[in-house]
Amino acid sequence: MFAIGDASKQSGVNIETIRYYEREGVIPKPGRSAAGRRLYTANEIAKLRFVKRCRNLGFRIPIIQTFLSLTTQDKRSCGEVKALANDHLAEIDAKIDNLTRLRDALLSLSKNCDDGTAACPMLEALMKDGFGAG
Repeated sequence: MFAIGDASKQSGVNIETIRYYEREGVIPKPGRSAAGRRLYTANEIAKLRFVKRCRNLGFRIPIIQTFLSLTTQDKRSCGEVKALANDHLAEIDAKIDNLTRLRDALLSLSKNCDDGTAACPMLEALMKDGFGAG
């Protein structure tokens, strides 16, 4: 059995994040010592590492909870996991497209800037509705 600090070190999950995962039901609440301190098993620490790996891939908590529930089933549905992963990939692709558009717009605006001039075309483009004018 490990105290929360040890569980944090072994899993790489911040102590406050562990408490958050417990409150949200991502991981079950651990047992307690006679003094009321949280005590984690090696299996619970392994779950924390699993959750951390999922979070590092950008999966949201509800999806991680689904993944965790699937790990306890004898007949795991790889198809369900793949569908959830494909949905997540579509979200990532949409974010990449949006960031690319933002990057292109900012590059276009900043190319119009000329060092040393009082009138900045980028600021003027950003203030098109006239705010900030005299």
